[in-house]
Amino acid sequence: MISTVEHPELTVCKVGTNLDNLLEQPEGQRILSCIQCGTCAGTCPYGDYMEYSPRKIIAMLRRGMIDEVLQTDSMLKCVACYSCMIKCPRGIKLSDVLLPLVKEQTLIRVKEMPAELQHSLQNTLRYGNPMGESSRKRAAWITKSKAPVPILAEIKRPVDVLWFVECYTSFYNRGQDNSCAVAKLFNALGIDFAILGNEEKCAGDCGQLTWESGLFETLTDYNMVIFKKYKFNKIVTGDPHAFNAFRIRYPMYGFDYDVWHTTPFLAEYVDKLKPKLKKPLNITVTYHDSCCIGRRAGFYDEGRALLKAIPGVKIVEMVHNRMNSICCGGGGGGMWLDTYFKQKNMERLSERRVKEAIATGADVLAVSCPYEIYRFEDALKTIPHEKPMVVRDVVELLAESLVEE
Repeated sequence: MISTVEHPELTVCKVGTNLDNLLEQPEGQRILSCIQCGTCAGTCPYGDYMEYSPRKIIAMLRRGMIDEVLQTDSMLKCVACYSCMIKCPRGIKLSDVLLPLVKEQTLIRVKEMPAELQHSLQNTLRYGNPMGESSRKRAAWITKSKAPVPILAEIKRPVDVLWFVECYTSFYNRGQDNSCAVAKLFNALGIDFAILGNEEKCAGDCGQLTWESGLFETLTDYNMVIFKKYKFNKIVTGDPHAFNAFRIRYPMYGFDYDVWHTTPFLAEYVDKLKPKLKKPLNITVTYHDSCCIGRRAGFYDEGRALLKAIPGVKIVEMVHNRMNSICCGGGGGGMWLDTYFKQKNMERLSERRVKEAIATGADVLAVSCPYEIYRFEDALKTIPHEKPMVVRDVVELLAESLVEE
């Protein structure tokens, strides 16, 4: 279990930190301990495309030359994969502290904001989701679910689990399949849960990691007010980015709820779930470790444990797995920078990852992040492969194998 209250090491710089006062903060002072080993630059998936790598950015900051970095677009290429942070021998929290601050100032100075990114941020501010969909449609996916999905405002009672559905899994058809699978599993396990329905808005993590701090604080303020309206014991979300925001950033604004991602949450019920998984799938699966629940939270075994519980599933590993997994490229605002990256002649990380998945000979590329579904499905359209491959979330495979009595 990961609880924001029980893990003080998740503390980051306080609200109001900027590049001018960063080195005065405890986490900022740790930057001064950098030994310039270059591990961060070497492990960065887009390091070769950056004019200033993370190692150089630290050196420039310490020499008072950060303005030179801000004149480039180096930080727009950071996809917040946490690889530099998890492998730093000095424990410097680059992805949590320094790089987002640099990205914020870069975006302020950039001559022209990448159109897709700007559009998504504007939509999130106006509609509470990056797709620009009406909030009145957020709970419409429930009509597709064969399992009941209670809404807190309608049932008017405390619940054990507040299921924070998030945007993609509320509005997009492919994401709604994921939500229907979670609803089926929760009901089969007897989980006492409910959702916020149309009251829910984006958790704001991608706004935070592009360091649109005003947008993030607007969403945080709204969500905290909504949370306080209801009584529940824990929050569960299938979105690793929302999970990331809740356990790392929200505590700075008074958030003190127990928060789970659906994969480790369901792994706690694997013994109860396994007897219900009666339909053999007879597939070979390769599992992609999400950056937010893998490198950032340390959940590597839980997704694999759930897959192993499904009859007829064989797991094969990609070359880069667990801590060394290749990012899908969607973090840090990367979900809305594909066109920008293409203009820069940069290989999409989703395509790089899919090539590894194809090489395993697996039938299914399994993920624990609904955003990765459409990123990898899109990548599969552009990468030649003879054997068919599909992308499925772990919860979708579980729901497919589940036979209700």
